[in-house]
Amino acid sequence: MKMGLQGDTLIIAEMDSVQFTVIKSWGKMKWDKKKQRLTGIADLELMDKLSTIVKLPPKVEARRQQLQAVADAVDRERMNEKPVPFVNYPVKLPLYAHQVRGANMALLTFGWIGPDAASSE
Repeated sequence: MKMGLQGDTLIIAEMDSVQFTVIKSWGKMKWDKKKQRLTGIADLELMDKLSTIVKLPPKVEARRQQLQAVADAVDRERMNEKPVPFVNYPVKLPLYAHQVRGANMALLTFGWIGPDAASSE
């Protein structure tokens, strides 16, 4: 099996029929008949599932670990009892704790602040 990333798209080619059937059953990838390969969005769920059936190439594994770090940082922020704003949010009134958590999680999810920067705040 050959696997690679092209931006945020995961491409898989030259898989055997069992691998193809399993991956296709997840419903997260589409078969490109012309190019004879599967393509799909490289999200954490897909890469976690793939890692259970094959060893991921270094570039794909690095992307999976990066996405896992962001997910872990978002979960930590979700459970934070006393959240501190990561940035000075441009609002006139003070934000409630759940609003600060939500804004912080948005910064993490959209990649405007890294998970390592969030843990040091």
